[in-house]
Amino acid sequence: MTRKRVAQWAVMAVAVPLAAAGARRLSHALEARRGPSRASRMLTRGADLIRPQQARRRRFL
Repeated sequence: MTRKRVAQWAVMAVAVPLAAAGARRLSHALEARRGPSRASRMLTRGADLIRPQQARRRRFL
């Protein structure tokens, strides 16, 4: 039971932010080569859905 929870936490803490960063980087690379397209917009939306850009910049003080 504990091992399963640790594995779930590891996926949420490491893999999901990495996937969002990868999608965002791929979107920027596509836009740099070919200009804005539906694919690049969908990658950016997917990255924003997984991990919004504003969530990292928020300060609590």
